Amino acid sequence: MTKVLMVCMGNICRSPMAEGMLRKALQEAGLDRHVEVDSAGTHAYHIGSAPDPRAQQAVSRRGADISRLRGRQVAATDFEAFDYILVMDTDNYSKLVRLAPALHHHKIRRLLSFSRKYPNLDVVDPYYGGAQGFEENLDMIEDAVKGLIRDIAGAPQAKQWPGI
Repeated sequence: MTKVLMVCMGNICRSPMAEGMLRKALQEAGLDRHVEVDSAGTHAYHIGSAPDPRAQQAVSRRGADISRLRGRQVAATDFEAFDYILVMDTDNYSKLVRLAPALHHHKIRRLLSFSRKYPNLDVVDPYYGGAQGFEENLDMIEDAVKGLIRDIAGAPQAKQWPGI
């Protein structure tokens, strides 16, 4: 089982959107039984909260449901438990690298490092903006998710999966 953790600051906008879109893409690719997905925030602002209603609506328009997700903060055990720890921006990347034991630094990457259209960019926090920011985030996330699935499918453990 490959485990992916999506991380943003509060875990109510970007990382739950990324979690929802990755789950949808994995299901469509027939890989949902082989990949576990979760999301978390670097800050404790919204522990236990549902994703922002604007995030839920934007993801729903693209065929995924994140309404049952609840915010949580990154835990020390996450660095050991997950194979991919994917952050939405440079600030959260820096925070996780400071928190993680050095032997897990290789797992921490920016989500858009898997993107063909938006490499080297941050998924900017849409919280204080309008609906368009959520749509722009989803465009970036969907592109990166495609690249992430290609990467996961090329990993050594994927050779054991039926249909790969």
